[in-house]
Amino acid sequence: MVEKQDTANRGKVVLAYSGGLDTSVLVRWLIEERGLDVIALTVDLGQPGDLGGVRLKALETGAVDAKVVDARQIFVTDFLVPAIWANAMYQGEYPLATALARPLIARLQVEEARRQGASFVAHGCTGKGNDQVRFEVACAALDPSLSVIAPMRDWKMTREEEIDYARKWGIPVPVTVESPYSVDENLWGRSCECGVLEDPWREPPKDAYEWTNSPEDAPDEPLYVEIRFEGGLPVGMDGEPLDLLEIIGRLNDVGGEHGVGRIDVIEDRLVGIKSREIYEAPAAVIIIKAHRDLEQLTLTRDALAGKRTLEQRVSEMTYEGLWFSPFNSAIEAFNRTLQERVAGVVRLKLFKGSATVVGRRSPNSLYDLGLATYDAADVFDHDAARGFIELWGLPLKVWAKSEKESEGGF
Repeated sequence: MVEKQDTANRGKVVLAYSGGLDTSVLVRWLIEERGLDVIALTVDLGQPGDLGGVRLKALETGAVDAKVVDARQIFVTDFLVPAIWANAMYQGEYPLATALARPLIARLQVEEARRQGASFVAHGCTGKGNDQVRFEVACAALDPSLSVIAPMRDWKMTREEEIDYARKWGIPVPVTVESPYSVDENLWGRSCECGVLEDPWREPPKDAYEWTNSPEDAPDEPLYVEIRFEGGLPVGMDGEPLDLLEIIGRLNDVGGEHGVGRIDVIEDRLVGIKSREIYEAPAAVIIIKAHRDLEQLTLTRDALAGKRTLEQRVSEMTYEGLWFSPFNSAIEAFNRTLQERVAGVVRLKLFKGSATVVGRRSPNSLYDLGLATYDAADVFDHDAARGFIELWGLPLKVWAKSEKESEGGF
């Protein structure tokens, strides 16, 4: 155990603390190099592990105080709900699990700093990652009077050197030089990077995945699930009313069993470099696919066209650390209004790594069988099509006539 130092008249810093390699060594670094009292803040977002043990580890490493905040429901209500409404997928692939968590952690850091009278907040992000931007921009938006310390950006230690530093101070860390994955998990997804994954040609080894079976090892029989939506949000599964937190947990389990939600992507980081990322997000992939499909059934074409453009921007702002921007808040209000119509049941088939929508129904459906069918029940006025086509194509017809006449000059 590291001995505590005299803390009289020292400044305070609230450190976003996960108990992983980076933040474990940063407790000691902030004490030794900056002379600060460290308040370790660990946020429960559904990640596995003994968070009580994480808290104890922070105290044993030298923190003067250590908090564990259960923020799972806040994460769902304030962050995942707007993300589902926006079908948020960065570059069409990444459900933004880590990116959505960072502004919440930053918000809780700011609140804790105010309670503790701290002048600083700190994070363990590197100088070429996205999370440094998300933490610091969020803190600036919530309390510009706080100063942010980013030791990993200034320290510039390699992971091997960090491990040596941890050993020097007797700090246990859950990685080795031989298995140097950097993993982040919450209830919306798991990310894995570093090590052999930095070679974009190499297939991810089996130990890079924890939540999902490989498709070839998934069950040989498909599983059908039905998700009920109200107000654009899941409210039940397979006929059973459930809250969103419970649904996410169940879909992560059954989706992972069937190999759904594995994502291997080359991603454009905000700082301008490309990185290879491995994600597992069974529930996120299933819910967004079902929600998007139900929107197609219940919203008009022009509403969908406008919404799809804004969805891309929400994903970008989330990824770029602009969650607390007024534009993002305005889009959330727009989506909230549209979601009043997005109600019904979506049926999906989970099989060998895929989640396929195979059925949908809604009391607000805009699908009219009488208009869509080609059989005897057809009520569509085919004669009206002739006049519609004439008017629809009239601008092009006038343009073509003008072009032909202009060829002969004035």
